[in-house]
Amino acid sequence: MLQPDPGRATETRKMKTLALALLLSIPVPRLAPPAQPSPTPSHLPAKAKGGRWYFAATGHAVYCYGPVMTMPQAQGGLLKVATFCRGDRTMVPLKD
Repeated sequence: MLQPDPGRATETRKMKTLALALLLSIPVPRLAPPAQPSPTPSHLPAKAKGGRWYFAATGHAVYCYGPVMTMPQAQGGLLKVATFCRGDRTMVPLKD
């Protein structure tokens, strides 16, 4: 039977130690903190929905998203109104 070489065992141990030292010296990338979370729909600025500016009967400018409609009045006349305006106003009478 062959006897193990004591010099070879020392050399193997040195190689294992060197391999382990190399593995431990490799830099480990750190996980970057998450970027700023994207704004949720409630935090996004309101986007224009294709609305238009109108001149209200009160003399103010109003921005409305809906169509202009002609509504009958109680006195028998017709009234032009803009619909679905900013500021939670469903209908705004318009100046002719």
